[in-house]
Amino acid sequence: MRYSEMFLPTTKETPSDAEILSHQLMLRSGMIRKLAGGIYTYLPLGYRVIRKVENIVREEMNRAGAQEVFMPAVQPAELWVESGRWEMYGKELLRVRDRHNRDYCIGPTHEEVITALVRDEIQTYRQLPMNLYQIQTKFRDEIRPRFGIMRSREFGMKDAYSFDATEQSAEESYQKMFDAYIRIFTRFGLTFRPVEADSGTIGGSFSHEFMVTADSGEDGMIYCTSCDYAANLEKAEIARPEEKHDVDYSPMEEVHTPDVRTIEEVSAFLGVAPEDVVKTMIFMSDGEPVAVLVRGDEDINETKLRNYLGCDSLELAMDDTILEVTGSPRGFAGPIGIKSRIIADYSLMNMKDFVVGANKEDHHIKNCNSGRDFEIQNYADLRLIREDDPCPRCEGKLRIARGIEVGHVFKLGVKYSKAMNATFLDSDGKEKLMIMGCYGIGIGRTAAACIEQSHDEDGIIWPMSIAPFQVIITPVNINDEKLSKTAEELYDSLVADGIEVILDDRNERAGVKFKDADLIGIPIRITVGSKSLAEGKVEVRFRKSGEVEKIPLETVRGFITKTINDGLKCA
Repeated sequence: MRYSEMFLPTTKETPSDAEILSHQLMLRSGMIRKLAGGIYTYLPLGYRVIRKVENIVREEMNRAGAQEVFMPAVQPAELWVESGRWEMYGKELLRVRDRHNRDYCIGPTHEEVITALVRDEIQTYRQLPMNLYQIQTKFRDEIRPRFGIMRSREFGMKDAYSFDATEQSAEESYQKMFDAYIRIFTRFGLTFRPVEADSGTIGGSFSHEFMVTADSGEDGMIYCTSCDYAANLEKAEIARPEEKHDVDYSPMEEVHTPDVRTIEEVSAFLGVAPEDVVKTMIFMSDGEPVAVLVRGDEDINETKLRNYLGCDSLELAMDDTILEVTGSPRGFAGPIGIKSRIIADYSLMNMKDFVVGANKEDHHIKNCNSGRDFEIQNYADLRLIREDDPCPRCEGKLRIARGIEVGHVFKLGVKYSKAMNATFLDSDGKEKLMIMGCYGIGIGRTAAACIEQSHDEDGIIWPMSIAPFQVIITPVNINDEKLSKTAEELYDSLVADGIEVILDDRNERAGVKFKDADLIGIPIRITVGSKSLAEGKVEVRFRKSGEVEKIPLETVRGFITKTINDGLKCA
C-alpha cells in the first residue's frame, strides 16, 4: 500500500476528550473516529488490526473444535422473556419496536438466541457435545461510555456457547476454551492473568476473566505472591479463620453518644479502634430485610452478599425500613433484638467485647458479644478484599493490581436450558437438560489493551501478529530518483513475498515520516537514505527495541522475510 493513497488522517494534537492512552493513540494514529457517544467508525488502519485480532481468535476457536455461525443482532423479546432477562437486564438492553408494534432488542449477548437454535435442532446425546461461536457486533446502552473502544456502546465480540450431556463433558468443554484463550492472548503478545470472577448478569456457577495487566485498567484484580491464585475484586475469596471459643466477656454497657453516627465518630468518641466496632447494615434482599454485620474497618462486598443470599435484587434499606427493623434511626442500628435474620462476615469471628449501635437514637453499646447478647445465623465471606490479606489457597499474601478484562469464560450449567426447555434424550431415552458454557472475547477491547501495554512517548508499538502492516519503507527524499527507485524495487519484492508493506511515498520531510511511522506503530521501518545507499545498504529499525541495523541491499529481502516469519512463529 502506498501511503499517499491511504485514508490515514494522523494528528499531532491529543484530543481533549480522550482519557486513556489507547483512546488518544487510536485517534491520533487515524485508527478510529467518533460518531456518537460510545459509537466509533474504524478507519482502514484500525480495521486491519481488528481483522487480524478476529483471525487469530477464529483460528484458535476452530482449533479447539468450535464451529462458526452468525446470529442476528436484532432479537425478539419473546426469547428474553422466556429466559427471564427481559426485565432483569435493565436499561443497558436497547429495546426497539417494529412497525407491527412487536418488541425486540439489539443483542448485547446471544445466550437466548443460541439456546433456542440448539434446542430446536438437537434431540439426542449422540449430537453432543456441541460448541458454536460467532464474531458479531453487540450493543449495550452503557450509562457512561468512556475510554474510546475500551468501554463503548457498540462493540465487536467473539461469543461461543458449548452444550454438553454430562458435567464431566461440560468441564472438558470449559477447559478447551480456557486453554484456547491462553493461546489467543499469548499470540497477541499480552501480559495477562486468568482470574476467578463473578458471573454477573450472564449467570452460571463459575467463571474466569482474562485480565491484561495495565495501570490504566478500570478493573481490580487480586493475586497471590506465593501461588497461582488470582481473582477479580468482586470474587476474591477470604479464608475462613479458625474459630476460637472465649467466653470471658465483660459486662455490657449502654453509652450516650449524642449525634455520633459514623465509625470514625464512634471510635473517636469512645476511644476505641475502628476494628473494635461492628457495623450493622440493613439490606433488602428480594424485598425482605436482612441484617449484615461487618467489622468497623471493613466494607461489605455486595456481589458476594448477593451471591450468598441467592437474590435477584439487593439494596440498602431506606430509613423507614431501618426504623421498623431496629427501632432506631440510621446510624444507631445494632444486632440486639432486631426484627430480621442476622448474618455476619468472617471478620466478626473471634471478636469479643465490641461496640454496636443500641437501636436507640444517640446511644451505643460497649462490650457486646454474639452468642450472649444476640445470635448470628451464619458466618460467611462477605467483605471486600484488602492487600496483604492471607491467600485462601496457601500461606501467601495477596496483592492488588489494575487490569483490563479482555475475555470471560462462564460455566453456565442449566440456567438457560432450564428456563428455555433445551433438552435432549440420554442413552436410556430419558429427557435431560443440556449443560451450557459461554465464552466471550472483546475484539476491539483486546486491540486497545495491546496499545495500553505496548506504547511509548512516540506512539503505538504493535506486536507483529496484529500490526496493521509489518513493514514501512521510508525513502528519505522521494524526489531523489535513485532513492525512490530503490524503495520501489524493495517494496515490489517484499509484496511478492507476501509481506504487508507501506511505502511512504509522500513528499514530506524525513522527520515527519519517521514520526508518523512511530505513531502508527509499524514493527519494522526500512529507511532508504543516500549515505547508507552509497554503501550498498539500507537501515532497518525495530520499533519495539529502537535498534537499528544496516543491511546490505542484496540480503535485506531475505532478512525481513525471516525476521517477520520468526516473529509470527513466536506469536
